[in-house]
Amino acid sequence: MKDGRGYPRVTVTEKGRRWAETGHMWIYASDVASEPEGCENGGLVDVTGPGGTYLGTGFLSRESKIRVRLVSHNANDRFDAAFWERRVRYAWDYRKAVMGGDTGCCRVIFGEADGFPGLTVDRFENLLVAQTMSVGMERLKDVIFPLIVKVLREDGQRVDGLFQRDDLAGRALEGLPRGKGWYQLPGEPHPDSAVTEIRENGVVYAVDVENGQKTGFFLDQKYNRAAVARLSRGRRVLDCFTHTGSFALNAAYGGAEHVTAVDVSETAVEMARRNARRNGLAERMDFVLADVFDLLPRLAAENRRAYDLIILDPPAFTKSRATAGSAYRGYREINYRAMGLLPRGGYLCTASCSHFMPMEQFERMLRQAARDAGRELREVEVRKQAPDHPILWNVPETEYLKFYIFQVV
Repeated sequence: MKDGRGYPRVTVTEKGRRWAETGHMWIYASDVASEPEGCENGGLVDVTGPGGTYLGTGFLSRESKIRVRLVSHNANDRFDAAFWERRVRYAWDYRKAVMGGDTGCCRVIFGEADGFPGLTVDRFENLLVAQTMSVGMERLKDVIFPLIVKVLREDGQRVDGLFQRDDLAGRALEGLPRGKGWYQLPGEPHPDSAVTEIRENGVVYAVDVENGQKTGFFLDQKYNRAAVARLSRGRRVLDCFTHTGSFALNAAYGGAEHVTAVDVSETAVEMARRNARRNGLAERMDFVLADVFDLLPRLAAENRRAYDLIILDPPAFTKSRATAGSAYRGYREINYRAMGLLPRGGYLCTASCSHFMPMEQFERMLRQAARDAGRELREVEVRKQAPDHPILWNVPETEYLKFYIFQVV
């Protein structure tokens, strides 16, 4: 490593060196042998092995178990505005390539997968929404946010404002306060409204970037919803955990005979109703306010086999390894019930959005649920998150969404 770089050094243990050489971008506090005094929280540090071997450069976080979030393994990099602008351009060019121009609503920055650790930026037509979950990215907002707007506008994209959704509890792990509001772009007023309208797969939605879940709308299932739409023609569909109705609306738009959308949230159900009316689909849809864990057994007790396609897209049942066991039981329960409700030859679309429910474990659960329900599963498709949420194989945490389509026989 070159001398005179000017960055303080964090030295890791031998175990930490082996871990860093796998290519993962996180250095854990438990693997740190020594760290510099006086280095500002969120500042850049060089990470070295026990013998002084350079392993990478990243942001120090003194309050997090992830002590350093690496941004580069190249000792020649200079982390100036030009460096971050190149990163933004790489990210945007990638989206244009893999989305085939379908970038009106997409994830523009996906954290570590794009070299911006702890930063998420979503685009909803004319509005950008950012979530910042690392102290290093927090310190660089005034550099990175205007660059993102600049790059998109130079490509002919309309950007009216950038809203910050920094209201997630996880910010406390980095010692960051919670809040939300418009980011003040230099010399520009922000929009009057945080509600915009998007079109995805032909379906129109109102998106509230201030009050909606996460950044306002779940973009990662875009092409999985299109797959459901193709399968729905002429079928009677039950969409469980509908949230604002995205899968249900895609099914109806795809030609379903009838769609029943279910959610435990009254606010979500009302938003789904409004979206159905907005798209002229309300006549072929109905909406049920219910807990899916109560509804499915009740339908079974009533011997109601009114559906030949069931969609299970629950929220994450686990956000840590400590609760993975109870999550497994929750997934098994709803999948077992859904398989039992379907006629032979019916279709099941089932998902998990938790990184802590890996694919092998989810598939084990599905096999057990099928055995318990006395059904066999004929695989139609196995899908993941949309490619604007890229998966880095050296950072397993970037892979989280699993989506299966089966015929139940």
